[in-house]
This record gives sequence, structure tokens and C-alpha cells, in this order.
Amino acid sequence: MFPTDLFRDRKIVVGVTGGIAAYKVCEFIRYLVTRGSQLRVMMTRSATEFITPLTLETLSGHPVYRELFPQDTFSATQHVNLADWAETIAVVPATANILGKFAGGIADDFVSSTLLAAHCPILFAPAMNHHMWENPFVQQNLERIRQAGHEICPPEYGFLAEGYEGMGRLARLEYLIQSLYRTMHPARDSLQGKTVLITAGPTREPLDPVRYFSNFSSGKMGLALAWEAFARGARVILIHGPIQLTPPFGMECVAVETARQMHQAVLDHYQDADWVISAAAVADFRPKRTAEEKIKKSGTPMQLELEANPDILATVAKERRAGQLIIGFAVETHDGEKNARRKLQEKSLDAIVLNNPLEKGAGFAVDTNRVTLLHRNGTRVELDIMYKLDVARKIFDFVLEQSP
Repeated sequence: MFPTDLFRDRKIVVGVTGGIAAYKVCEFIRYLVTRGSQLRVMMTRSATEFITPLTLETLSGHPVYRELFPQDTFSATQHVNLADWAETIAVVPATANILGKFAGGIADDFVSSTLLAAHCPILFAPAMNHHMWENPFVQQNLERIRQAGHEICPPEYGFLAEGYEGMGRLARLEYLIQSLYRTMHPARDSLQGKTVLITAGPTREPLDPVRYFSNFSSGKMGLALAWEAFARGARVILIHGPIQLTPPFGMECVAVETARQMHQAVLDHYQDADWVISAAAVADFRPKRTAEEKIKKSGTPMQLELEANPDILATVAKERRAGQLIIGFAVETHDGEKNARRKLQEKSLDAIVLNNPLEKGAGFAVDTNRVTLLHRNGTRVELDIMYKLDVARKIFDFVLEQSP
């Protein structure tokens, strides 16, 4: 899950409906509040059986909307007023009941009436028993909602309230935020019909069964790029090394360990890609020999012979097909722009992203980055420190603006 400024000062309405997963909306609301969103909450009567309005009022800092005809106000149009105010509505969790009402144009309570009055993007995060989820009428309703241009964050397979496992568990928080990011994206579907291949994270080169050579990369920048490509409607192929982050949903994820495995995975997929973004921190060298057993201390200096790993980016750039965009990263600690421009030219890249991990806010395993964007046409854009997800958005904007 990534922090981002995209949600700051945005008017978001969270609708809570009556399911056991309602308690999980607290984390979702807390995240948006910490991101500076202007947040309002509405609940169905059934939802109040699972979580109290007081809880959500405390978390959001505002009264919760519940009644279509409240006794403490003279206004009978609160649902329309709220719908007009909202920039986005997220229904978390979304029951089969609310999905059916919205798809069928039914408005018989505050939440359903607000949804039908809305003229903004809506995110539905379904959660229900797996038999209900698999019901063809529910699936038909979901398809009608998708066709209307709204977003669905699908549920997960897991342990259900009924005491057994199945599909229908509310999506985890990371996936809810990923879906909301797509719902609110200013250039949503700008890469619809395109395929974007992204490499991310470190590689590991084994020395013996218990040791390996690697680097400090966490994969955060690469996964942020994957979120961004997904938000823009692309088909995403994410090839990543060993990471501790939750891989995004809605894309093909290929997990690898070594540079040679990543090289092969890229060769298996890059011909299908319209964009190739090489954000992985691939090891340049590997031990020439890997011991079959753990190497023991002998009391004498150890000599280690290394050999070069394949240059993934150079291979792809050399064999690129017409119209394919190739974007690289240059992690440099000295003479950064000089080295990045040389890499841009020697590997025939369309653009390169330069950053120095020694700069404050631009290191590995942190949420922010500070980069300089260089294009083959000579365009240069230097970005201030910002969250990596916002950097990813700027990178895509930059490449699209410079591409014919």
C-alpha cells in the first residue's frame, strides 16, 4: 500500500452496507483521513447492526448519514446534496443487496438514493458468502455496473463468517486503495488496450545454500509503476525479484530470484509489451561458482570470482519491435546525469529515470523518491521529493507527453 497525494483534499463519500466485513472499513477510512481527504460516511440500517455510527463518526470527524428523512433537519434532499458534493463514492463493503439495487435503479434508503443521484465514479468492493457471489444474478449486476463505467474491487478467497473457505471475503486494504486510486485517476484508461511490462525489486545471486549477493532495493518504485499502469487501464505484466510487499491484483505477476531468471522471464513476455519499464535493481555480477554446501570459515582470506549477468535492458532495446517504448532507471551516486545520459544513448532508450539513493528522501525502502526524467529528444524534467506513487504518475505523464 502506497501513500499518495492524489487523495489530498478530494471529496470522498464512503458507503457502508450490512455485512460482517463492515468492521474492516475502519482501516480504509483511517487511511483516507491520514492522506488528507475530505471524507463523509453514509450507512444503511443493516450496516449499523455490525458497526456503530459513533465509531465511523469518530474516525471520519463528521456525522454519519443514515436516514433518508431525518427528523433533525428540514431538508429532504440530503442524498442529492451529498451526491452533488462527492468526487468519488466508495461502497465498502458492498452487499449483494446494494449491487442489485444500484444495477436495477432502485432507491429505497439513503445509500441507494445517493448512489443513483451520483454523477461521479463509484467503487464497489463486494463482500458476501461465496454462494451469493457465484449467483448468476449477482454476476449480471456486477457486469452492468462495470459497463456503466464504475469500478469493482473483487473479493478474495478466504475464511468466511459461515465457518468455511470460499470466494467472497472483502479485499485486503492494499487492494481497496489500489482500486480507489484507479477510480479517481485523472487519466484513467489512458493506456487502455496497451500492455506494459515492468521489472521490479532486487535479484539474488546465490553463493552457497545459505548466502547470496543482493542489494537494498525493496521494489516499491517498481510496484508503484505497476499500480500506475493498472490505473491507466493497461494490461500489466510485473516481473519482480524477492520482495516483502503485497503484489498488486489485476495483473500478471511473475516472481523470480536471480538475474538470469529475470532475463528469461522478460524474454518470454517483452514482445507482447507496448511499454517496457526496467525498474528492477538487477545484479550486474554473480559468483562464477555456487557451492553446493555452506562455505565454512577457514582462517584464510577468501577469493571470490565473479562473472557478468546478462544486460536485460540492452537486450530488449536491441531487439525492440516498431513502436515499442523502452524506459530505464539509472541509480547513480556520482556524475549522475552524465552516466544516465550515456546509458540513455548507449542502450537506445526512449527515456530514463535518474535518482541518487544517497539523497535525502530518495533511498531504498522508503516511500518517497526524487528523480530527474530524461528523454531521448533532449527534454529534461527534475521532480521535487514526492511519494513514489506520485513519481510513477509523473513518469507516465512525461513519457506520454514526449511520445508522438
